[in-house]
Amino acid sequence: MPRILGVDTPNNKKTYISLSYLYGIGQFKAIQICETLGLDPHRKAVELSEDEIARLNDHLDKEQTVEGQLRRQHQEDVSRLKSIACYRGVRHRRGMPVRGQNTQTNARTRKGIKKTVAGKKGVKDMKH
Repeated sequence: MPRILGVDTPNNKKTYISLSYLYGIGQFKAIQICETLGLDPHRKAVELSEDEIARLNDHLDKEQTVEGQLRRQHQEDVSRLKSIACYRGVRHRRGMPVRGQNTQTNARTRKGIKKTVAGKKGVKDMKH
């Protein structure tokens, strides 16, 4: 199992698929990295030599923002929005959708499980 930037990538998958297990690298970026380093993206990850893994680690360290550094940067961006109390920061703080999605009926992923509130009794219900 090749270990790239502290992440165990799967052996039996193609190189570009294995690279996409890193946070911040998708399949397109993984194929670009393979072409830059002269690696065959369709070769299995287990077939990579130690030299090729070292070149990958070196390239990702210098050229890309991935894994812990990218997670930290994203977290700092969100905390900055929260601290200046802008609209997006307030939405983050309240745990609601940030990018203008409808919240009346959807947004269950962001808002969490449905909390039922007891309804008001109407005038008709009071008479009977």
